[in-house]
Order: sequence, then C-alpha cells, then structure tokens
Amino acid sequence: MDWFMAGITAGVFEVKNPYNGRTRQVPATTDTVHTIVFWSKNFGPFIQGGYERTLKQMGFHLFFNFTINSESTALEPHVPLLSTRLQQLSALTQTNPAEAISWRFDPICRYQTGSGAPTDNLKDFDRIAEHANSCGLTRCITSFMDLYPKIKRRTARNSDIRFTTFSIAEQTERILAMHQKLNAMSIQLQTCCENDLIQSLPSTSGITNGACIPNDLLMQLFGGRLSIKKDTGQRTTFGCNCKVSVDIGSYDLHPCFHNCLFCYANPAPPPEKTALRSSPAEGCAK
Repeated sequence: MDWFMAGITAGVFEVKNPYNGRTRQVPATTDTVHTIVFWSKNFGPFIQGGYERTLKQMGFHLFFNFTINSESTALEPHVPLLSTRLQQLSALTQTNPAEAISWRFDPICRYQTGSGAPTDNLKDFDRIAEHANSCGLTRCITSFMDLYPKIKRRTARNSDIRFTTFSIAEQTERILAMHQKLNAMSIQLQTCCENDLIQSLPSTSGITNGACIPNDLLMQLFGGRLSIKKDTGQRTTFGCNCKVSVDIGSYDLHPCFHNCLFCYANPAPPPEKTALRSSPAEGCAK
C-alpha cells in the first residue's frame, strides 16, 4: 500500500509489461480513473491503514474482489484465519455498498493428502455464504482449479497433497448444489472462465459467466461513462466477461507470500538440481 499510495500521490504509475519488459505510464488521477478495483485474500492492511477513507476523500470510487475460501491451511498456508477474513468482509460492507463487493470462492479444488481419500475445499462454503448473506452481498464468483504443470511440480516437491480434477458431471453436481444454497439467499452465482461448465448446465439454472471487472456495474454504482468492451487480454474464449481495465499489479515488485498450493500466478519452484546435466534447465512460462 505504501507503493500504491505513492503512485496515487504522484498521479501516475510506472507499469512494466511482464512479457516484453516495456514500461508505460498509467495516469492515476480522479479525472482519468473511474474506479479502483482492489483484489485480495487479506484486506487487513488496507482496513487497518485507513486507506479507504483517504482514497474516498481524494474522490476515488472503490470496488472490491474479496477471495474467501476454506479454513484449510494446507491449501492456503499464510492467509489469515477464516474468522478474521469474515470480520474484514463485515468491515468493508459497513463503509461500502454491498454491490461494490464481489465474494470470490476460487478455486474449487479436489485433493488427496497422503494415502487418504479424495476431498474438496467446499466444507466451509456454507459458513462463508451465510456470513456474506448477513453482510448483504448479492454476488459470488467461482471456478474450478486448472491443474497447471507448475502446480503439479510445486505439490510434488513441497507437499504430500496431490490435486485431482473434476469431471464435467462432477463440476455440474457441485455447482448446482452451491447455486441452490446461494439462490435461497438471493446471492447470484457466477463462474470465472468456465464456458464448458456453463454449456453443460440446464438453461434454467440461472448460473452465468461472470465479470470480475464489471464496468457496467461500476457505472450503475458510481455514474460516469466506461467502455463495456470485453478485455481481449483475458481468457474470453473460456468465458471471461471482464471489461477493459489496466492492471498495475506486479509479482516482481510485490510477490505474494500466501503460498497457496493451487496458485497458477506465482512462479514455479526452480528445477531440482541433479548430479550431472548436459542441457540447460527448461524455462517455465504461463
């Protein structure tokens, strides 16, 4: 947040393209930025630092994507306790419209510890849903974990947990059960990049592809004008409905220390060393 507020104070961010290394300047003033979208699993530093009040006093509109999954420290070893995250959600809804907060339960995982039976991370879903409902939230966005090669390498080297994938039939069963729970609370269930799943659902299910950057909703909340074109830099062919935006985040400058086992964004661990190697180590690209 120190880095972020420095950019806000300067009125500009220097943003480096992670693929070609080129740097661009992104303006950060109230006459050039419609809404700041914060995306996190831990809003504690944001809340405790009083940044919300400062940014709003400066004239910025704020929107929040709050990822709240299970209590399991095996999957997310360094996020705060679930009870702490639920308290943070309550704090955000006390000072913001509930519509300005999206709850993300993401991703849904199935895994096995040692020789134990396969399980998933949905056991705390009802508890989180009930709290989200008590806070007035109306939207939940979810997806199923993609088993990227870097995730396989990470778990093979650093954990006795092994992830397995769901069939489309199993995904359908779980997503409909989640929808039934949320629908009774008037919380809409949306998916993130799950076209195949959406197409397998009954047309009357009411579950839709979601947008984590929902410019149409931002205009409803805060007025003004925004482009409602899809962000072609995202996974649109997989069902991403996010609208155009500018990402100023950087894993190089600010690496995430949550160390979630299922993370596809953090760099994979370095290749294991061998006694003798006749070719260069293979690189890893997203």
